[in-house]
Amino acid sequence: MSRQCQITGKKLMSGNNVSHSQRKTRRVFNVNIQDTSVYSEALDTTVRIRVSTAGLRTLDHKGGLDKFLLDTPASKLDESLHSVKAKVEKAVAAKSAA
Repeated sequence: MSRQCQITGKKLMSGNNVSHSQRKTRRVFNVNIQDTSVYSEALDTTVRIRVSTAGLRTLDHKGGLDKFLLDTPASKLDESLHSVKAKVEKAVAAKSAA
């Protein structure tokens, strides 16, 4: 698995270490990726995702995983979240019909 956030899309970045004498050496900026379980109210279960700490704050800001998935177009989502989005949409439609 790549070190990429499934929510924000953040991944490794490269840049330079710059010393006091302005010498530049290449370096890598890693992303703070966490393997975590996020609760889905529509599915009444937890979903395992690889997310950065910024992605966790994004989920919190949007109002949870379900709200984030419903508000985000499928073209902007990570490939692995497409099936979760479809399940959430189906569950929400079933609850609203009942």
